[in-house]
Amino acid sequence: MNCRPPDMKWTGRRDFIGACDRSTQSCPPTSPYPPLKGDQDMVTLGGDCHKRNHMLMAVDENGRRLSELRVAATEQGHRDALAWARQWPERRWALENCRQLSRLLERDLLRAGEAVLQVSPKLMGTARRSGREAGKSDSIDALAVARAALREVHLPMAQLEGRARELKLLVDHREDLVGERTRVQNRLLWHLHELEPGFQIPPRGLLRAVVLAEVRRRLKRHCGLVAELASDLLGRLLELTKSVKQLQRRIEALAAELAPSLLRLPGCGALSAAKLVAETADVRRFHSSAAFAMHNGTAPIPVASGNRQRHRLNRGGNRQLNAALHRIAITQIRLGGEAKAYVARRISHGNTKPEAIRALRRQLSDEVYRRLRQDSIEPVSETAAAAA
Repeated sequence: MNCRPPDMKWTGRRDFIGACDRSTQSCPPTSPYPPLKGDQDMVTLGGDCHKRNHMLMAVDENGRRLSELRVAATEQGHRDALAWARQWPERRWALENCRQLSRLLERDLLRAGEAVLQVSPKLMGTARRSGREAGKSDSIDALAVARAALREVHLPMAQLEGRARELKLLVDHREDLVGERTRVQNRLLWHLHELEPGFQIPPRGLLRAVVLAEVRRRLKRHCGLVAELASDLLGRLLELTKSVKQLQRRIEALAAELAPSLLRLPGCGALSAAKLVAETADVRRFHSSAAFAMHNGTAPIPVASGNRQRHRLNRGGNRQLNAALHRIAITQIRLGGEAKAYVARRISHGNTKPEAIRALRRQLSDEVYRRLRQDSIEPVSETAAAAA
């Protein structure tokens, strides 16, 4: 079959590229229908969220751009985004998981019955760097978010936030107050060193009422600006300590309500349980314990090559979750029992102590995942029983 058009002439050149005198399709399509460029049945809507506006990018299942829209970061802007998206019957949203920026849009989409995927900023950055378009802009970022959602198959599905968000707000506020209290203590200690050089305060002594009463008594003997500032800091310290204790009581009550099974884990106190629940943000968004371990940074990273099989330390993941698991692991080792025996067994097999503790954290991650799943199922069962 000769597919060469009649108007094409050979040039006499022996190389394949220059054999013809013009560049065209050697076998042009004969079908009356244009070739398909991509399946548009399922459209992914990538979102790059900001404080004042959101950039949205629609792509087909092959990652090809279909349309884009910029809307205001307001309720009316969110309604405009929904109206724009309804031109595609089969659709899903993929939002970069920047909680303070994407929370309101995500909430409005979920209330409208939309399916929303949460894309980690790290995945978005990887997709943007691997793209053919150089540079950085809102449209490039939105396109990278959508393509990252197409590439990754186990992204967490967004859900309406429940009581766990209240727990996170309380935990974060308490940590802010504790950090401010530490700064106040440091400034007060320097003023006391200037006013009372021989006065020694034991570690964590400024948290005890007896020590604070003694500091107040000594400050009354001095006058001047330094003593005045020290008295103000002492009053602020008392206020912060009172607020921290009140927040801790609220956290303990809410943690007991949301995570009773987790609180029964040896070495896990109320604050650690609250941190785990708050940072996990609904354990049901993880499809397996391995995915949860990768999220909290306890799953080792494979670095195998050829016949050499080994893993290295995972320095990524949610470090707040990782720190909470580490506190539980150290407490369990100190208390003895199975955790201490497990670490000793790992050390006897050739692991160093840090490696053995990392292995223990990995085991604790699975146990925490199981207990969080149990705590997430029990309230649903109780609600269904009450409705029946």
